[in-house]
Amino acid sequence: MRDSSSTRFIRFHLKTRHLVLLVELGRHASIVHAAEAAGLTQPGASKLIGELEHALGVALFERLPRGVVPTWYGEVLIRRAGAALAEMDAAHQEIMQGVAGVGGRVCVGSVLTPAASLVPRAVKLLKERSPRTQVAVSVDTSKAMVEQLRGGELDIVIGRIVDPSSAAELDFEPLADEPQSLIVRAGHPWLGRSDLTLDDLAGAAWILPAAGRVREQLMALFIARGLEQPYDIVETVSLPLVPPLLAGSDRIVPLSRALVQPALEAGTLAVLLFAIDLRTDVYGIVTRKRHHLSPAAEAMLAALREAAGLGPRQRT
Repeated sequence: MRDSSSTRFIRFHLKTRHLVLLVELGRHASIVHAAEAAGLTQPGASKLIGELEHALGVALFERLPRGVVPTWYGEVLIRRAGAALAEMDAAHQEIMQGVAGVGGRVCVGSVLTPAASLVPRAVKLLKERSPRTQVAVSVDTSKAMVEQLRGGELDIVIGRIVDPSSAAELDFEPLADEPQSLIVRAGHPWLGRSDLTLDDLAGAAWILPAAGRVREQLMALFIARGLEQPYDIVETVSLPLVPPLLAGSDRIVPLSRALVQPALEAGTLAVLLFAIDLRTDVYGIVTRKRHHLSPAAEAMLAALREAAGLGPRQRT
């Protein structure tokens, strides 16, 4: 339940121009540039910051010779201001789309594996029921997308909550993890071999992400056996690059089979007969707690849950 001090702050101190200025200060580490972007004068912007700091009783920014840096309190307010403005922008879009007879818009973010399987099935379901609804899908890391979700730029994320400090703001409905297989080109000299060892793999050429759980687990396996870590590595997370990189070499890439299933079925890629215990953390449907989704986003959420084979769930 909201306390009286929060109510007073929101109703009597906070104005839209405060929110706009905060968002611009998050983008520009300069009061001059932020004021210009917000359509304010520098004295006017400084006055607005002072009003907020006086109302809250905390310093929001540290003044430096070359600009300003938000304090922890300032970072919280900037993030929440962005979410508030994003909500009003979404409301405006929803109204305009209703006036135009369009079925709304939903923005979804997804990590790789569900983006290749679950999300297309859910979009198909949604479009069958509501062809006028606009769907925007982005693929990125969980960390980046969860920040966009918290800032109101995304409605739903299919990914992981990697920052424990944000967990209290989010709902997470687990779906699956991503067991990894060792994928190679068709005709790779190791295909069919059942006697492969970690010693063999340590000397192989690899395609790996620059960082992350899968790479950390793989390197830990080599270290535990006292082996040198692979040195011939191409670093990428771009799925379109993987088949051509594999086609011209004997490289190995750890991937979920779902990501390359068409190539496996076509026989252009194959899986090594080596059982390796590489798994990513469970991914799931991530939404903001106590946030009312638009009708389009609610419809997308229902389609995602149906495509994942989940039953109805009471949202909090």
